[in-house]
Amino acid sequence: MTTIASQSAVFHRSLHSDPISVVGANGNYLHLSGGGKLLDATGGAAVSCLGHANKRVKDAIISQLDVVSYVHSATFGTDAAEKLAKALVESTGGEMSKAYIVSSGSEAMEAALKLARQHYLELSPPQPQRTKFIARHESYHGTTLGALSISGHKARRAPYEPMLLPNMSRVSACNAYRGMIENETEAGYVDRLAKELDDEFQRLGPETVCAFVAEPVVGAALGCVPAVRGYFQAVRAICNKYGALLILDEVMCGMGRTGTLHAWQSSLINVTPDIQTIGKGLGGGYAPVAGVLISRKVTDTLFAGTGGFSHGQTYQGHPVSCRAALEVLSIIQEEKLVQNVAAMGEKLEQLLKQLVLPLPHVGDVRGKGLFWGIEFVNDKTTKEPFDPKENVATNIHEKGLTDPHNITLYPGNGTVDGRVGDHILLAPAYNATAEVIELIVRKTAAVIEEYFRQGKD
Repeated sequence: MTTIASQSAVFHRSLHSDPISVVGANGNYLHLSGGGKLLDATGGAAVSCLGHANKRVKDAIISQLDVVSYVHSATFGTDAAEKLAKALVESTGGEMSKAYIVSSGSEAMEAALKLARQHYLELSPPQPQRTKFIARHESYHGTTLGALSISGHKARRAPYEPMLLPNMSRVSACNAYRGMIENETEAGYVDRLAKELDDEFQRLGPETVCAFVAEPVVGAALGCVPAVRGYFQAVRAICNKYGALLILDEVMCGMGRTGTLHAWQSSLINVTPDIQTIGKGLGGGYAPVAGVLISRKVTDTLFAGTGGFSHGQTYQGHPVSCRAALEVLSIIQEEKLVQNVAAMGEKLEQLLKQLVLPLPHVGDVRGKGLFWGIEFVNDKTTKEPFDPKENVATNIHEKGLTDPHNITLYPGNGTVDGRVGDHILLAPAYNATAEVIELIVRKTAAVIEEYFRQGKD
């Protein structure tokens, strides 16, 4: 990376250095301006689910440009948007009834929060007192002010705390590695978390709560932490008890990433949300696209009320993005890539537990499908995290980018409490082979070993 002040006209994430210049990408590799290449083990932020330069998706985008590139959704519709929405609804087995297509996960979460509120305004009789949301600590739901307000990641919230919405509260995350106490069973852990959530409904006044919001597998904030069995059934029961909606954020963990097309379809989750957000793998990085899937309960309420959603965006249902996403979804289904994710996920889990978990300072590996996190600790026995000043996850990520490793590792911080703790994510393409999975794990182990052997320099 450049060490002098950036001369770029782009307002990059860092104003002190330029990012690495990528001049091409193909399959599992990124090609760099200096002539080298990187094994893309993360798909960016778990986005590039088909790898890079997929010809079918490129051709689909071009074909849509030949039809229409943009119309305003307040007046016009397109075949691309209709077909994508129909395919998404069908992929839920009819559990969800409508799809609302936007451009990013943060936009999807903003829409989901508004939709939950409007649902209660239009019920018969209306329930305008429902203005509050419950989410979880160490969660991340997006970067816009509404989405950040519902998020529990302290470090990401901190600069904007005075601007964030006050009607959001949080309960403990379902994190077996850090949350379960000694000799506690999973069933006992679920009961304890369920009581905490029930108590929070009671504290707020259950009649004032719109929804409980959660990620089925927590991505960037916790490092691919799946819930324990029975947790989401307990959550669903509490929401039903108090008449609140359940919003599942699958922007990072959904669309096949964890071994079922929708994470809630797995036997581990096994509940149906009232509202669901999707993104990242929806378009595979070929176009900016995300969405909200909406249950019949919510759409029926609006249909009987105003007949519309009091929200809209300029690029809502963008034809090119919809066409790209439709092709990505078609490829996933036709090539049985969700099944490959499940199979390769088992291999990834096996190799991570064999080659990475035993390494010094690796406290835990966890995940599902092709969505795995590695948490680093200063002491494996006490689970004591590193001082944030050491920048362990970021430094491991940067070491991975160098010779001879040449691999992308997605870093995360605040793993323990939103400020302290380090992890990296692995999120290979859905079409990864056993050979690619083994290469990723061996390279990852080598990076970690070298980093700690050299004293975290």
